[in-house]
Amino acid sequence: MSDKGYRFGNWVSGKRSKWITLLVWIAAAGLLSALLPSVNSQEINNAPNLDTGKPSVQADAVAAREFPGGSDIPALVVLRKGAGLAESDLEDVRKLTEKLSASPVPYQTSVPPLHALPPQALLGQLSDDGSTLVVPVLFDKQADAERLKEGTGELKRVLTDIVGYDPFAESRDSQDKLSARVTGPVGILIDATGLFQNADVSLLIGTVLLVLVLLLLIYRSPILALLPLVAVGFAYGVISPLLGWMASEGWIVVDGQAISIMTVLLFGAGTDYCLFLISRFRQLLKTEQSKAKALLAAITGSSGAIAMSGLTVVIALLALLAAEFGAYQRFAVPFSLAILIMGIASLTLVPAMLAIIGRASFYPFVPRTPEMQRERAARKGKPAPAAPKEPRNWAGRIVTGKPWTVLVVCVLLLGGLAAVTPQIKFTYDLLSSFPKDMESREGFATIGEQFSPGELAPAKIIVDTEGLSVDLSAKLAALPYVDVVSEPQVGQSNPNIVAYEVQFDLNPYSIEAMNHIPELRTVAEQALAEAGVLSSQAGIMSPETRVWIGGQTAEQYDNRATGERDTRLVIPIVIGLISLLLLLYLRSVVATVYLVLTVIVSFFSALGLGWLIVHYGMGAEAIQGAIPLYSFVFLVALGEDYNIFMISSIWQKRKRMPLKQAIKEGVGETGAVITSAGLILAGTFAVLATLPIQVLVQFGTITAIGVLLDTFVVRPFLVPAITLLLGRRAFWPGKLEPVGEKDASKD
Repeated sequence: MSDKGYRFGNWVSGKRSKWITLLVWIAAAGLLSALLPSVNSQEINNAPNLDTGKPSVQADAVAAREFPGGSDIPALVVLRKGAGLAESDLEDVRKLTEKLSASPVPYQTSVPPLHALPPQALLGQLSDDGSTLVVPVLFDKQADAERLKEGTGELKRVLTDIVGYDPFAESRDSQDKLSARVTGPVGILIDATGLFQNADVSLLIGTVLLVLVLLLLIYRSPILALLPLVAVGFAYGVISPLLGWMASEGWIVVDGQAISIMTVLLFGAGTDYCLFLISRFRQLLKTEQSKAKALLAAITGSSGAIAMSGLTVVIALLALLAAEFGAYQRFAVPFSLAILIMGIASLTLVPAMLAIIGRASFYPFVPRTPEMQRERAARKGKPAPAAPKEPRNWAGRIVTGKPWTVLVVCVLLLGGLAAVTPQIKFTYDLLSSFPKDMESREGFATIGEQFSPGELAPAKIIVDTEGLSVDLSAKLAALPYVDVVSEPQVGQSNPNIVAYEVQFDLNPYSIEAMNHIPELRTVAEQALAEAGVLSSQAGIMSPETRVWIGGQTAEQYDNRATGERDTRLVIPIVIGLISLLLLLYLRSVVATVYLVLTVIVSFFSALGLGWLIVHYGMGAEAIQGAIPLYSFVFLVALGEDYNIFMISSIWQKRKRMPLKQAIKEGVGETGAVITSAGLILAGTFAVLATLPIQVLVQFGTITAIGVLLDTFVVRPFLVPAITLLLGRRAFWPGKLEPVGEKDASKD
């Protein structure tokens, strides 16, 4: 036992210090929760994902300046009656727009005066079969989801009072009753925010219950099952106010999605760290009568691996700060802080609670030394119990018996799954993440069936004509994927700036529509060049200062470009940082290389298998474009956790026994705890798959699969097989010599 490890262990779990440690945590959680705002109170769910330098954001700024009325965001009220809208229904529509014009609902800015249109003009707004009408209601762009929900809620009340029943509760396929749905950017934002808000409570309850049940099944001890949950609870009591305070100071931005996934990560990874210590403590209690000595030895033996594992995850998650995309950045600090605090709790609070409760933590299956068992049996007048059987350790025997076979099988399995990844299709369509019966998705489906789907989110093409005649409208209308081009609008402060609204004849949120954004820009630039606008400014102004493209499709195009840039940057940073940490910890270049490579292969395998399940099993046509980077960061960081814990055991044993025996015992010694930890971590991520949000379902599924592959393939088989086959070279450039065994790599 090292002096440093002994001092640290005695500091957190000594006779008096264990109570001080517990009181410090109680005071910290209580005071911080009382004095600082909770993280949930500081959520901002409509924070921008793009910075002001992105083309779509610049277009929005120009639109807000030159076309202030058109810069507001629309709620599209989709009205439908299967048998056809009657004159009485159209009269209700007139009453609605008249009421909204005279008495706007909260945060409403304008509404088209349909009540002032001639009857024939209003009929011209209907779908071809006369069953559907779309009423756009514009709202303040600065209003957040809660305010927009308040405004649309009042709008729904007004329409319900006019119609005499709730049309928003009617089926959209109703033949004889008017049905209504709110969609468009406002409806989508409200539904997206509502999904994450509703998911918080169910996600927390589901995660707690799952972890509790798994701990009870694995350890069969109610006290032990509660210990990690108590530790997570105290950690959250510190994390939440710290994040809330940082958000209130404007240092970070937090949203519902980040907090939801942070909760899962906290329970999953936090429980894992607790189990690493608890399993070592239980093992030592079977050979050491003094619980204090056993706990000190457990802390000394596992604290390094736990600290290194936690630091690996913290550093990997902090790499997301290098991203430009707002959603990625918003994950970095909450997740990193959560793992950091949880790691500290597992090394301080958990040992203190174990020191206080002692062997009773494992009741009713209390671990005792053979001598203690004999004495206990004698006091009860029973025969001495038989010596417990040695664990079978079949994984250790297989991997040390046939390392080449194990390596080939693992490579074929993981490589085969990874080979599926080129088939994966991606989407950036937020609506595809919603349940099919969600209001905004139903409204969009109706628009797509009865009108052009591009009406949901037109693209806005803005050009600076420099006062010259530019024939852009005809060029845009001639494009095969454009359905409607609006009349040109002249800028309010600069009449040389002209805007056109372009409706696609396809889903404006689709990849196909996004791919047309560069062509729209090219067409606009060519029109300006032919009119002599760009040539007159040659060498002075670039086309980017004369053409702007805004709207949801352009924004998603920028989202994709920014996300791809972040993926190319963040992945190498994560790999580099984790490699550096492993190199410092293991002092082996070779081991660092193959440990990192194995988790990368595991990630691609999880992505491939996840696609097969999500696509063929769940029927998803594509996965959300952000999932690969999210999954990579989590799986590479968390996968290295298990590698570090197991390889640390092998490294320690290698100092006193041959490598082959060290691998066999290391795999067996860490097998049970890593399997338990992997099942719990995978289970917590799988809870995400129960939510009605496809992006979380897909992320949870792929991440859970990756954790299971690490737990049951990479950790017990692939990494030990590579270590054994490399022999002493696995330690290079370390000087550790083999003990009584020839180099296995030369067999």
